[in-house]
Amino acid sequence: MASKRITTSPYPDQKPGTSGLRKKVPVFRQPNYVENFVQAILDSIPEREGGTLVIGGDGRFFNREVAQIAIKMAAANGIGRVLVGRDGLLSTPAASCVIRKHGALGGIVLSASHNPGGPEGDFGIKFNGANGGPAPESVTDAIFARTTAIAEYRIADAPDIDLGTTGTTEVDGMSVEVIDSVADYAELMRSLFDFEALQRMFAAGFRMRFDALSAVTGPYAKAILEDTLGAAPGTVVNGEPKPDFGGHHPDPNPVHAHALFDLMHAPDAPDFGAASDGDGDRNMIVAPGLFVTPSDSLAILAAHAHRAPGYAGGLAGVARSMPTSRAADRVAAKLGIEAFETPTGWKFFGNLLDAGRITLCGEESAGTGSNHVREKDGLWAVLLWLNILAVTGQPAQDLVRAHWADFGRDYYTRHDYEEIDAGAAKQLMERLRAKVPSLPGTTLGGLTVAAADDFRYVDPVDGSVTEAQGVRITFAEDARIVYRLSGTGTAGATLRVYLERYESDPARLEQPVAEVLAPIVALARDLAEIEALTGRAEPSVVT
Repeated sequence: MASKRITTSPYPDQKPGTSGLRKKVPVFRQPNYVENFVQAILDSIPEREGGTLVIGGDGRFFNREVAQIAIKMAAANGIGRVLVGRDGLLSTPAASCVIRKHGALGGIVLSASHNPGGPEGDFGIKFNGANGGPAPESVTDAIFARTTAIAEYRIADAPDIDLGTTGTTEVDGMSVEVIDSVADYAELMRSLFDFEALQRMFAAGFRMRFDALSAVTGPYAKAILEDTLGAAPGTVVNGEPKPDFGGHHPDPNPVHAHALFDLMHAPDAPDFGAASDGDGDRNMIVAPGLFVTPSDSLAILAAHAHRAPGYAGGLAGVARSMPTSRAADRVAAKLGIEAFETPTGWKFFGNLLDAGRITLCGEESAGTGSNHVREKDGLWAVLLWLNILAVTGQPAQDLVRAHWADFGRDYYTRHDYEEIDAGAAKQLMERLRAKVPSLPGTTLGGLTVAAADDFRYVDPVDGSVTEAQGVRITFAEDARIVYRLSGTGTAGATLRVYLERYESDPARLEQPVAEVLAPIVALARDLAEIEALTGRAEPSVVT
């Protein structure tokens, strides 16, 4: 076998963000499109000769084909060894785990996270560095710069390998190990959690439902929850990864995981409900009759993490993305540990984790994680919840209400306006930014603006500055509105509006969320002129 060099031309729209390059599948299927981007990644890995590279993805449509291309290109570019998940599958947190355990240079992760799959759906490619986390901006900028100038790519002239069988083979002198996608990750989970206590809890009749949404977490959840911990057969539903996610939109929220949400609000609900997303890095937690917001989940996990063996020594600190509610900050204050507010994007947590400044971190978009890997981790969050329930003996809904009694409740919701005109979205944000300086001290909708800004983050580890991360407006009445544009979609723009209000009165902790936040919702729409500028009277999704 031999490698070949193929002449190509750059694609100027190959701009990766913190989540990598995401486009519709037909875009990736253009001639040379995948190869250009993979070559740009490989060109941006320093000292790659003879090193180890991890390859895997969430199993969405086109996953296998791109995995084969990446393997052959790695061989032609001097990589010494590739570790690839069986069937081309690796959840994003499992990929991070494998990178870290095996001392890899990094990994090529094939996923568009929680976005829909299928022939007309979304696809994505991103590079994770040697720490197992998303590549820093310096690397993604280098990858982008390379895509604008690339003239050729290198690929081994070799047949496809058998991805369905574990074992070692060779491609153009490079070792390729097809590994059990679950094994390394399951071993790491066993080191963090009290599996014996969890086995006793399930043996005593504890019932749960885990909805994998026909995405990559299914095999992981079945192997750990059912096969190892003894959860009843059928606990994991939609557990087979499918190229189109079985028609599911693999985003774990009450709208897209409505079957689980409805089950947990039924009279004979299981003791605990959870779901994960397309690539396994997000989670949804539902107690009987009670949806647990991701913001509350992070705070509750931080308050009780010491109950799991992996965190028995306590937490160094916690961090949350700026749009996430301030519930975790209240826990950190009580524990006497540092609390950080970062821009959205897991790489910011990675710096703090690598520096030992934090142990737990999370985002309101259902991503929660810790220092065990450098990605958010959906199944890990579920296992930590289960460990806490096993040790405390409390029902999940009681645990949540006890937390509110101790810390107060941050009523919280997010309104997404999806696929709006990009120009209109940009104009909306520009108008908001222009209003910011004049807002403090004014009264809006009966609320007094205490502070307003366009969030600017100075990284406490490396001093780097990240500007324009979202307009946040804080009110003296312990309420907050945040506006930001999301980069996770592949069509138009997505405006996210985050709304919260804190309540500490014990008599007011069980109010309907919509009722508490209704005045703030109305204010947020009027202030940003959402309907006038976007034509949308209502959000696409409310979570």
